[in-house]
Amino acid sequence: MSENQVDYIDVRIMKELTSDARIPFVKLAKKLKVSNTLIHQRLKKLSEKGIIKNATIHLDPWKLGYETSAYTQIMITDSKHHRQVEDELKKIPEIVECVNIMGRYAILVKIYAKNNRHLRDLIYERVHTIDGVEGTNTTTSFETIFTRNVPILVDQG
Repeated sequence: MSENQVDYIDVRIMKELTSDARIPFVKLAKKLKVSNTLIHQRLKKLSEKGIIKNATIHLDPWKLGYETSAYTQIMITDSKHHRQVEDELKKIPEIVECVNIMGRYAILVKIYAKNNRHLRDLIYERVHTIDGVEGTNTTTSFETIFTRNVPILVDQG
């Protein structure tokens, strides 16, 4: 079995947990017709391999007062500033996701803001003031239709 390979039991466990991360392990074991110990062992293995990163609760930004969401592409002045810019972006709580991308813009962030004015302030007073940021391009989002995990790939041999 290769290092990141998972078997059908692992796949069943992951599918159940991505559907309901709060399911008690005893109930999960009964549902899958395996022992509670096996569930614990498999989850430990999947966590140690980094396949399962953590269990989280997703909050609804809209219901918490964030009426605006946006994706902002960030140009940096020089690639040597990349990590420094990322570290500064981490300090802005309204930025919930940060990814490296190809092209003129090196970084893409997802931002939640109370409203358009708050978004403008975040971009011009927080993002643009970071050393190494050359410019930005922002697209606002009307709504998130869905988010999901990637499909589980199983090595068939």
